[in-house]
Amino acid sequence: MLNRNMGEKEIQILAIESSCDETAAAVVKNGREVLSNVISSQIALHTLYGGVVPEIASRKHIEKINQVIEEALEEAGTTLQQIDAIAVTYGPGLVGALLVGVSAAKALSFATGKPLVGVHHIEGHISANFIENKELEPPFVCLVVSGGHSHLVVVKDYGEYEIIGRTRDDAAGEAFDKVARAIGLGYPGGPKIDKLSKEGNPEAIHFPRAKVEENMYDFSFSGLKSAVLNYLNSCEMKGETVNTADVAASFQKAVIDVLVEHSLHAVKEYGLDKFAIAGGVASNSSLREAFEKECQSKGIKFYYPSPILCTDNAAMIGTAGYYEYLKGTRHGFDLNAVPNLKLGER
Repeated sequence: MLNRNMGEKEIQILAIESSCDETAAAVVKNGREVLSNVISSQIALHTLYGGVVPEIASRKHIEKINQVIEEALEEAGTTLQQIDAIAVTYGPGLVGALLVGVSAAKALSFATGKPLVGVHHIEGHISANFIENKELEPPFVCLVVSGGHSHLVVVKDYGEYEIIGRTRDDAAGEAFDKVARAIGLGYPGGPKIDKLSKEGNPEAIHFPRAKVEENMYDFSFSGLKSAVLNYLNSCEMKGETVNTADVAASFQKAVIDVLVEHSLHAVKEYGLDKFAIAGGVASNSSLREAFEKECQSKGIKFYYPSPILCTDNAAMIGTAGYYEYLKGTRHGFDLNAVPNLKLGER
């Protein structure tokens, strides 16, 4: 059971995130108040290559890590001596990128004597919902959708999760990136498809909605991606003009229909009345609108973070780290990066 009072002491967490291509640091007070949230993005750098290049990402993290930590402390008006603990993402993610953040956090912990708390990246995304929704408390269902992850999770308590659905192949964000590349939009695909879809007809082309028979909550987007590629090839062979806005809108609707159906079925089956979304794809405007509409019609409270808290950031790691700190989680200097860390693993 969490000791949420801690003698009413204010607890400040310095958080570090470097799991992919954002170098980030933040200071979070009492789990829900963000004093600073500094993000150094590498999107422009990786756009040249059509996706994230791990070696380049790692090198850029090394260049930026000290800078963003100093900036986060300065913006928060605090010092390392006033920090109560240092939280850091240690998985999942790109191993080289993770190691930069983990090494920096261990060095700071060693130098200051402050406790080190390793945080799961997906737990961070889920915890982003606590920052702007002060009233939100577990239990609730959360859909985590990003470039590398599609998880449907029952959040039973702080730090206690049950994964009830996951992708069998491509994550939702990965499918967005691949389809965007196929219709000539480039990287990153999610925001570009979201924008172009507003000019298209989502009913113009019927793309498949995959169901996984063994588990009604699992996702599969590779068949949908293939259907889009087959449609484009068919148009090319017939010499037909492709309306890319219609393709984007129809593809996006196929993804959203599946995400909404599975998620809200889970909310009902588990007897809950609260639902949240998290991760990079959670900033998709059409996805939010679809969930808003369906949740309202079913009497479900719907929560989502601001777009800046949907992307990889350290504030969410600070929030997750705070609740781990209250539970007594402490890591030693043998903490290592775990690129395939599963949700709920320690």
